[in-house]
Amino acid sequence: MDDNQTVAGQISLGDVIAQLRRHSPVFHSEADLQHSFARVLWELAPDVLSRLEVPQRLVGKTEYLDLQCVGPSARTAIEFKYFTRRWTGTVGTPAEDYDLKEHAATDLARLHFVRDIARLERFCRRSDQNGLAIMLTNDASLWTAPGAGRRQTRDRDFRIHQGRELTGTLLWAEGAYERNTCTLQGAYLLDWEPYSELGGAGGEFRYVAVPVGPAPDAADDMPAHV
Repeated sequence: MDDNQTVAGQISLGDVIAQLRRHSPVFHSEADLQHSFARVLWELAPDVLSRLEVPQRLVGKTEYLDLQCVGPSARTAIEFKYFTRRWTGTVGTPAEDYDLKEHAATDLARLHFVRDIARLERFCRRSDQNGLAIMLTNDASLWTAPGAGRRQTRDRDFRIHQGRELTGTLLWAEGAYERNTCTLQGAYLLDWEPYSELGGAGGEFRYVAVPVGPAPDAADDMPAHV
């Protein structure tokens, strides 16, 4: 297994996702996704300790990590994004009713996902810690490349469609809004995978997972946050 694609050195992300989709083909919210992922991880790898909203104390400030997974010899920091378009249906065992909201701002969805990757680069300061940025969505515009001749948009550098590589300094509106500039230390090729097919408009869900390795200068003596 690729070490950067494993969770806490115990199990592959693909195995966790496969079990997760069997339990939950769709989620009510991002918090529902986070909790469900942690529950499935415990079922598959009971030696892994999972904690939600864990503080990461960096120089001058504290940021919060969605999920910290700590195994006997390794750990994984995970950030989640769950971006939806309108969809309603009844699925699952036992059956549940779902009424997903329309999150129209796809440009901000891209921005926040790229920021998650940058955050994980900051958080992975231990030689035994990797990171995973995961987005699950039923909005096809996120995984589909823009058509030829389409006008330039302010989030052009932050596109996250299939086959896109994210690396270097990414500018928002060609640098006109410096606050949204994001710099990535690594290079990340995006590969969207099928998650579930529930039928109807907005019923196709896909996910992308970006593995982040330990920083090249990661130390072995960083304090634990669990």
